Amino acid sequence: MLKKVPHTYVIVFGIIVTAAVLTWFIPPGKYIEVTTVVDGKERTEMVFFYEDNLPAEYREQFAPTMQTWQVLSALFKGFVKQSNIIIFILMIGGAFWIMNKSRAIDVGIFAFLKFTRKLENFSIMRKIGVDNIIIVLIMILFSVFGAIFGMSEETIAFVIILIPLAISMGYDSLMGVSMVYIAAHLGFAGAILNPFTIGIAQGLADLPLFSGLEYRMFAWVVINIVGIFFVLRYAAKIRRNPKSSIMYEEDSYWRKREQSENNDIEYYTPKIAWFVYLAVLVSLIIFSFIYPITTMTVGNSSFTFWVIPLFTGLFAILGIVSLKKSVHFFILLLLGYTIVFLIVGVMGYGWYVMEIATLFLAMGIASGLAFNKTADDIANLFLEGVKDIMSAAIIVGLAGGIIVVLTDGGIIDSILYGLSRAMGNFGNVASVGIMYIIQTIVNIVIPSGSAKAAITMPIMAPFSDLIGISRQATVMAFQFGDGFTNMITPTSGVLIAVLGVARIPYHKWVKWVWPLIITLIVLGFLLLIPTVTMELNGF
Repeated sequence: MLKKVPHTYVIVFGIIVTAAVLTWFIPPGKYIEVTTVVDGKERTEMVFFYEDNLPAEYREQFAPTMQTWQVLSALFKGFVKQSNIIIFILMIGGAFWIMNKSRAIDVGIFAFLKFTRKLENFSIMRKIGVDNIIIVLIMILFSVFGAIFGMSEETIAFVIILIPLAISMGYDSLMGVSMVYIAAHLGFAGAILNPFTIGIAQGLADLPLFSGLEYRMFAWVVINIVGIFFVLRYAAKIRRNPKSSIMYEEDSYWRKREQSENNDIEYYTPKIAWFVYLAVLVSLIIFSFIYPITTMTVGNSSFTFWVIPLFTGLFAILGIVSLKKSVHFFILLLLGYTIVFLIVGVMGYGWYVMEIATLFLAMGIASGLAFNKTADDIANLFLEGVKDIMSAAIIVGLAGGIIVVLTDGGIIDSILYGLSRAMGNFGNVASVGIMYIIQTIVNIVIPSGSAKAAITMPIMAPFSDLIGISRQATVMAFQFGDGFTNMITPTSGVLIAVLGVARIPYHKWVKWVWPLIITLIVLGFLLLIPTVTMELNGF
């Protein structure tokens, strides 16, 4: 008889306890920025000091504590640390619950599936597989988002949309997560123009911003081919036998939501929906005057045009068309515009989780009003949504406790220092491979790409000069090491949030995704070899 796998909360708490035990054995230390003058030029380096040798001016700020009973207070601190993502999840959950009550997403999925089934009338489409085309196009879209502006937290909102679509297509929740989260992180690892990883790492390594673009684009294509093939292969397996999914039992929640009590949807448009349309249109017109032009930043380049006025004009037309069909299509239009303005906000105005959560909340309220719900109805639906998604929010707070324990114990930098000393006088291929392994391991402890770049690149870049490796190769070792393990590390708040929203137990996720992670890690090493053995532009 198989031993029962512990609850996800138990697993995360076990990791917190393990992290605390490490603080008993690993001496605390800290990296400090030190400015030196070399050949008349100032150079900033990260120098490591153990606690006993720490300069006096830093000792007061650095007060590590061996973690014991703190494993319990770490839970509280974890919630505080991850509060932005926790609130984001709760607001998204409440907003989507309001919208879901209208069954607009069901209408959209039915219309989408009806359209795709018509494509099967074409022989070439039948040979390729309409579902395969849909999966590939969706994954490429989110991979591009990950590669260009580092989409990560935003995937939480899209998972709620894509899982019902995957279930309706005959797949499982793992496929829904794959089309969004896996795809975005394939792009994140490819990082063609990602300002949060490549931009920061190259800046710290004193390289021209986004240089070496050609080889990174090649690497992005190869990574996506491998990742998408893995997902398509799994999709074919589930298509043949849906019960072969390890999530078949848990997905009963999503199947019940899809098969609602009444499959007959009444298509109509209440009068209040027209008032909501006018209110949204007036708001967009006002914003068009306030922000007549928008500068959209893509990597190191940007372009400026009348984004908001353009979409305001389209809304004026599409709103009338959708309302004449049914309020359901108008609510889908609101969802579509929410996604459009999410992209505009992130790329044009530097939005983060607060602005995105606010945008979705506005969508939820507008959807409820358009569907003729009272203020009390909307409030109650919002609370139902919050209650439904609460477990996902809690697990994010618990996972935040892992980083709290390692930070309060003062051993994060010590772990990094110990790993960096493993780099000896090896050949170029072996050296870049060791850098890659170190970045991969460090990513489990420090899942933030920008934070890890700030700590590791000032150490790795000068070291690469000493051993004769291109700094660009060092940046790529960081890029791959930062990207792949994001999809499996329990310290990633985004991963834990996505799994919580999708209702996928962490141990089942690991069981399913580890072959892909191992494949990608090996692929990353193979893609690093040409960076030290071939003449590549920008290297």
